[in-house]
Amino acid sequence: MRAADISGPRPSSAPENHYRWVVVAAGAILGCVALGALFSLPVLVGPITRDTGWSTAEVSSAMTISFLTMAVGSVVWGTLSDRFGAHWICVAGSVLMAVGLMLASGTHSVHGFQLTFGLILGAATSAIFAPVMACVTGWFQTRRSLAVSLVSAGFGVAPLTMSPWVAWLAGHHDWRAVMQTLAVFVPAVMISVSLLIRRPPTDATAMHSDTVVDSGPSPDVPMTIRHVLRSPRFIALAATNFFCCATHSGPIFHTVNYAVMCGISLAAAVSIYSVEGLAGLGGRIAFGFAGDYFGARRTLVVGLLLQAIFAASYMFATRLETFYVVATLFGFTYGGVMPLYAVLARESFPPALMGTVIGGTATAGSLGMATGPLLGGWLFDTLGSYLWLYLAACGFGLVAVAMAATYRVMSSRAGVAVAAT
Repeated sequence: MRAADISGPRPSSAPENHYRWVVVAAGAILGCVALGALFSLPVLVGPITRDTGWSTAEVSSAMTISFLTMAVGSVVWGTLSDRFGAHWICVAGSVLMAVGLMLASGTHSVHGFQLTFGLILGAATSAIFAPVMACVTGWFQTRRSLAVSLVSAGFGVAPLTMSPWVAWLAGHHDWRAVMQTLAVFVPAVMISVSLLIRRPPTDATAMHSDTVVDSGPSPDVPMTIRHVLRSPRFIALAATNFFCCATHSGPIFHTVNYAVMCGISLAAAVSIYSVEGLAGLGGRIAFGFAGDYFGARRTLVVGLLLQAIFAASYMFATRLETFYVVATLFGFTYGGVMPLYAVLARESFPPALMGTVIGGTATAGSLGMATGPLLGGWLFDTLGSYLWLYLAACGFGLVAVAMAATYRVMSSRAGVAVAAT
């Protein structure tokens, strides 16, 4: 028996009409808790530096290592989820999260902290996104954009839910105790919720009654992982995600500093992030509905164009009220477009390779996220103004628009299948 056949329990056909929403809820919770654990570091930077004497740059670099690890881990975990199922991959990621937090809490060297927190938590977090997204897309033939957007919203609320709780813990305990608490709480929740993640049904009659005919694979045109990763569609989708993330990563990272340079207090400038985050939650839901109604590709193209425009709009902001307006529009669009990549992947590639495809696009997105902060800092240091950062972000955004505009979803009559192994 193949490993994929024993990846976890499948529900009987009777409850499958409604169980797909249970999978969505479980995926949203997993994303919230996992990302919340990773983003505990920005909350704990101050306590860690004061207790250990390590520099802020040394501690913060653990987050950079996490993002780079996620870039590699996304495609690895995604590929493994195709074989073993998201159920077991999420359990593995949950256990790895506990190990990383516990080891990081006990380390007494900065390099040990960077490795335990950066590498292990980055690997653990990447075990959630691609496998969960791939699983959810398989459960839905209709309302797929909305379902994926709801899962993405779970990731988006992590800074609004987990971070305040971590801050409260840090106010009553030292940072090592906080991480040890997370090392117990996070896997306890994640492992329990992972048990709800099940493979989508394979029998078309078990799907929701409003399901349309699947654009499922045709055995006449086999496609292996190598074929998928080398296909023009995958390259176009990954490149679009890269330039999309490069568009918003620079403004996200540097706008607080730009606002302070405009005479706004640091506390007020930080609130711009909160406005972006809240707007992004609304964008995910709105773009989910739009993707189902107008089509994912068309919605993505429009969203990317708006993102490019609003990224450039930051250079006209000088007052807090203007920053809030731009942050609302910018957060709404960049939050809204992100879930659509998983929907396009599901419409274009074999379901059995969804983890690999979504993991690969997530890798491209992570590399794009790493581009903006570095490029923005270099442009500011070289040219003495953030104007060029926002112009560069707009340029990246227009490239993403061009890539998405030329992307074509695979015809339902010319699907692909996984070659027998």
